[in-house]
Amino acid sequence: MPIVRDPLNPKLSMWHFLAFYLRFWREKAGLSLTQCGEIMGVQRGTVSNFEAGRRRPQEDHMRALDKYYGTGWLFQLLLWFARMAHDPNWGRQLVKYEQETTLIKTYHGQVIPLALQTDEYTWAYVQAGTPKDFEAEMAERVARKKSFFSRGTEVEMWATIDEGVLAREVGGPEVQKAQLEHLLAMADLPQVGLRVVPFKSGAHLGVDGSLQILSLGSRDIAYSGAQNGGRLIESPGEVRELSVKFDRIGAKAASLEDSREIIKRYLESYE
Repeated sequence: MPIVRDPLNPKLSMWHFLAFYLRFWREKAGLSLTQCGEIMGVQRGTVSNFEAGRRRPQEDHMRALDKYYGTGWLFQLLLWFARMAHDPNWGRQLVKYEQETTLIKTYHGQVIPLALQTDEYTWAYVQAGTPKDFEAEMAERVARKKSFFSRGTEVEMWATIDEGVLAREVGGPEVQKAQLEHLLAMADLPQVGLRVVPFKSGAHLGVDGSLQILSLGSRDIAYSGAQNGGRLIESPGEVRELSVKFDRIGAKAASLEDSREIIKRYLESYE
């Protein structure tokens, strides 16, 4: 059967443009998927995924193509611009990376990380948003939570939250109380490390917004939260900067045990 490719629109994003151009140059050179894979050092199927936008190439792949095609830095620069530009499909790509990661490092100063939320807490935030379909949005978030826990200890989460997250009552007293109880249970899991940055820690870098770093084996990627959507970051240098920022925020956080005590203190206020 012929290979069915997902439709690509090179005007949609730089990632689509790069994928479109990869196929254009391969066919212009008269190369098969297998031959192109030999040049880049990957399998035939990986080349197909690159050209369909289902996977993202790395610097060594682009370097090999520039050398073979004699295109100078063309493909390396296209990759750089793709990583730096806003990607309208960043959300889908982030979910895919979450399913592949072995370690999630996340900081949030406004909300409990999705994987550690109760469904009622999640639903309260869905209703507070502006999705066209609340039920579909809820189903998508629940699926992301299940994806994390279905892998057991194969994936770890190191989560840091601001104390303000615990102080904010979401969904009413009963929902917030259940969420705090759930958070303590999550903190006891071997694959979860949860720390709280207390108010008394003063100023810290977390005020700039939420961030997440995902380890994918051979490389790390990052996500930076913002109004009207976030930004997926794949440039190694920028990912390192966010990783250092996560560590600096963590330096202001309480220990694992002291963080549990802070959560318990807020839970006691609902007794």
